[in-house]
Amino acid sequence: MTDNPYLPYPVKIQEIITETEDNNLKSYKLTFLNKEDEGNFSYTPGQFCEISIPGKGEIPIGIASSPTEKGFVMFTVNKTGVVTRFLHNMEEDELLGIRGPLGNWYPWEQMEGKNVLVIGGGFAFTTLRSSIVYMLEPENRKKFKDITVVYGSRSPGLLLYRNELIEWEKRDDINMHITVDGTDDPDWKYNVGFVPTITEKKITTSEDTYAIVCGPPIMIKFTQPVLEKIGFTAEKIIMSLEMRMKCGIGICGRCNIGDKYVCKDGPVFSLAELNELPNEY
Repeated sequence: MTDNPYLPYPVKIQEIITETEDNNLKSYKLTFLNKEDEGNFSYTPGQFCEISIPGKGEIPIGIASSPTEKGFVMFTVNKTGVVTRFLHNMEEDELLGIRGPLGNWYPWEQMEGKNVLVIGGGFAFTTLRSSIVYMLEPENRKKFKDITVVYGSRSPGLLLYRNELIEWEKRDDINMHITVDGTDDPDWKYNVGFVPTITEKKITTSEDTYAIVCGPPIMIKFTQPVLEKIGFTAEKIIMSLEMRMKCGIGICGRCNIGDKYVCKDGPVFSLAELNELPNEY
């Protein structure tokens, strides 16, 4: 991060990838204008940045690339408001800013030597993509035991990173359970059902396993009791509350839960930590 937390790094759009058939989700690979900035930008899967567009504002977005991927940093952006709509109309080689990295990250040291269950829903799969790529990097893969992923969206055309999902499914060092809420596609060969339902069906043990969960609030609400039923303790259920954030540095007060600020104390919390806070998340 820069010495001034309000000052963004200048970056250029290297590549734009349309992720979903409705064109509402696009991934942006960004490169730093200054090599020194690239060297200073050190992050860990689970963190986020503020994407800044002069004259339009800024918005907190989870980092979708992995620190093992060099030469760019990637964000997947849902078209929802003024800043994101403007960004969706930008083109490659145009300039913007990123402020960060901000927040904490998934507890990688605690998870070493353990099984890792990754559960994601919809466009909240961004920091989970970062985490999967990070764990599958050869030097890191040996640090973890079984890696299992349950990921779902409303329909096949709304799944993120479809090419990567296919490649991951072909591998023998990761277990993929891809699902959609429903489809009339006769060629669909994966699961049909909500993420909590598929989780309960496919995951049979919590032994020596951490679960990291990121998705829309309704998915998290119904996935939590499924994990508890399987036997996961609150300490081993890790959640990201990145959807609550605004300024990124605890000034605006928009993301507070009790005495915690999601952007500074999170966005990653264990369920045990959340259980000590007011039920506002």
